[in-house]
Amino acid sequence: MVEPMNWISEVVRPRIKTLFKRETPENLWVKCPDTGQMVFHKEVEGNHWVIPGSEHHLKMSAQARLKMMFDEGTWIDVPLPEVTADPLKFRDEKRYADRLKEARTKTGMVDAFKIGFGRVGSLPMTLAVQDFAFMAGSLGMAAGEAFIRGAETALDKRTPYVLFSASGGARMQEGILSLMQMPRTTVAIRRLNAAKLPYIVVLTNPTTGGVTASFAMLGDVHLAEPGALICFAGPRVIEQTIREKLPDGFQRSEYLLARGMIDQVVHRHALKETIVRLCGLLMNQGSGMMPATGIPHPPGQSLSAANPA
Repeated sequence: MVEPMNWISEVVRPRIKTLFKRETPENLWVKCPDTGQMVFHKEVEGNHWVIPGSEHHLKMSAQARLKMMFDEGTWIDVPLPEVTADPLKFRDEKRYADRLKEARTKTGMVDAFKIGFGRVGSLPMTLAVQDFAFMAGSLGMAAGEAFIRGAETALDKRTPYVLFSASGGARMQEGILSLMQMPRTTVAIRRLNAAKLPYIVVLTNPTTGGVTASFAMLGDVHLAEPGALICFAGPRVIEQTIREKLPDGFQRSEYLLARGMIDQVVHRHALKETIVRLCGLLMNQGSGMMPATGIPHPPGQSLSAANPA
């Protein structure tokens, strides 16, 4: 027996729903991970991705980070070396080549690093930024080559080298080739030391694994953003290994500051001022230090205006 059509529910309701339907952007609101507070996306973006009120520091894209740091939000993009995209022809649930393609489409980046050269507080600087959105900022051959190219740019321009780290560690899809980047980046840092050029590291959330075990912990000065997870093995792995509950805030930047592992925890809004002050001191003091003289941009090479993150 066929049930009679409910005229009210089957005809009228859908029409009423369609009539009053409102299009709401999916990214209109941002939820604070600490308090659950809902904040307008544009308000958080305008506040350099810091939640007003709770001051929770969200992850930033490399593009947004460079725009925040460089004067007038302009810089020269340093061209990065090309590397073999999938040297081991790796495959797990997906082909590594497909994962790379998806990450590049999602972020608009070739790999996890962006290198910029320009003026920060009127001082010439070379900045290297890891983007966690690109395969968790993992360290592979392309990332290693990018870091080294940034160090070479700092050596060539006689500028401080500033790293903003954000990584889940070495990229497993490249196996031993990713681990080889740890000593290679260490050699690049030694060249900066020999040239008496400052190498400043800003540890952001999260900085873990092989990145922490290499170039992220070899700075002349180590700054960290509030609440950043900084470690080799994460808290969950340690708890499962030792079968004990870890202290609150374990491996967070404030915990490491109290134990002498880092030099200062700096709010994101004060990072530029702090880095300019440090670089000004380091470039003008000590035997053999080169003064921080202005470096003109190369003629005919346009500055890269930051695109929306």
